[in-house]
Amino acid sequence: MEINWSRTENLSQTVKNPNIIIKGSHSYYSGAWDGAFEDRAVRYLYGDEHSLKNWQSAWEPDKLYIGDYVSIGPEAVILMGGNHTHRTDWFSCFPFADKITESYRAKGPTVIGDGVWIGLRALIMPGVTIGEGAVVAAGAVVAKNLEPYTIYGGNPAKEIRKRFAPEQIERLLKLKIYDWPEEKFNALKPLLCNNDLDALEQAAAAL
Repeated sequence: MEINWSRTENLSQTVKNPNIIIKGSHSYYSGAWDGAFEDRAVRYLYGDEHSLKNWQSAWEPDKLYIGDYVSIGPEAVILMGGNHTHRTDWFSCFPFADKITESYRAKGPTVIGDGVWIGLRALIMPGVTIGEGAVVAAGAVVAKNLEPYTIYGGNPAKEIRKRFAPEQIERLLKLKIYDWPEEKFNALKPLLCNNDLDALEQAAAAL
């Protein structure tokens, strides 16, 4: 898969880990400089080739859900909850082997919504949900849920601005753009590459 200057990896074609659930066939990782998505970007998620061969998970692994038309920049890290055995509510947060099961605390699924853009070297912490159409700036650290169609940056990531007015965002979410059949999506692509919401709604209703 080639997009302009960058060699990209189509996640629907390359991801093998059963704990990574990919929606659709368009999301990509731009890892031209740093290797494959599963090897480089996703950390501490049981189900990769090495973990499956070498040990049995003592708990139900958290899941990573990635929507359709997601763009993930190079050197981004999605930190999963596989090693959450450092209990900060205990006097010692060291992960003692004989206490490992009781020390583990699941973070829950990490969800990257449809149409999200994650910038270079961003860090996604475990158990967060990134809303549809959100933008994560380069180097941002996402520790909490992010709202749809909103741009975030910094450490910890904070809202920079809404991509559209709140009323427009509500209308966009109701359209469920990324659940459209491929044929409808492609037919309306010229309007998706625009910002005339009235025209998009009218055309979507007509198809």
